[in-house]
Amino acid sequence: MAVRKDIDGSASVPAFYGKELRWKREAAGRTLQETVAGSFYGASYLSEIERGERRMPLEMARHVDQFLGTDGFFERRCADVHKARKGAHAAYFVQVLEAEPRARTIEEWNNALIPGLLQTGAYARAVIHSTHPLDLPEEVDAKIDARLQRAKLFDDPKKPEYWTILHESLLREPILPPEEMAEQLDHVAALAKRRRIVPQILLWNAPTRPFMGLPLKFMEFDDAPPLMYTEGPYHGQCVDDPALVKPYRKTYDRLRAAALPPEASLAMIEDAAEEYRNGKPRR
Repeated sequence: MAVRKDIDGSASVPAFYGKELRWKREAAGRTLQETVAGSFYGASYLSEIERGERRMPLEMARHVDQFLGTDGFFERRCADVHKARKGAHAAYFVQVLEAEPRARTIEEWNNALIPGLLQTGAYARAVIHSTHPLDLPEEVDAKIDARLQRAKLFDDPKKPEYWTILHESLLREPILPPEEMAEQLDHVAALAKRRRIVPQILLWNAPTRPFMGLPLKFMEFDDAPPLMYTEGPYHGQCVDDPALVKPYRKTYDRLRAAALPPEASLAMIEDAAEEYRNGKPRR
């Protein structure tokens, strides 16, 4: 029998409350499977929370409090764990930050910006300077580094499966000097040629679809319900109610059906990059 690894509750806030959760559960004589019964989550999900590897969602905290009779303890602690995980990221982005490395599939639609997971350092810097012009240089550098660290999930050759739909304007209306814009598009193309992402371009004259102005990000998991995320420059919102995720998912599928096939999209991205190297691309 494998020896169970002890949890160092002093390692982090999530580890502290994860250790407390395991203690409460075992003191009540309950297994992981019994504890998650009646929730959307699996036993492996709860186990990762107990080990401090995963943030406890508010819905799970409420479920555990009710099941174990802990008088709202874990619900009250969710805010502490939330703050401990955000680092250089915005507080509203914490749930996405925790979910991305565990996602089986990630799918995004963007009409305003190249998705954060695909951004080069130069592109990320331009976005941060635009949205947070008063940030100090060290704050900007920390945000860029945090964004680039997220993209390390593409180092895994098989997970996640990543699809993105990009509006043609992202190729034709640069936010960077030509050479840096070429590097950004080269980066997207390189990931596609490595078969780590599948990009599709929605043309200017594509049929109008619902929510075209709303960025959408979907994540699916092996042990948790799907998650949808949308955001503006200064806010973001996660939706994990399957009944609400479903209609947004259908919207994304309509956008994907209207976009160019992956092969044609990759060719367009590569052509645009070459045009930037030789001067401003045609509109």
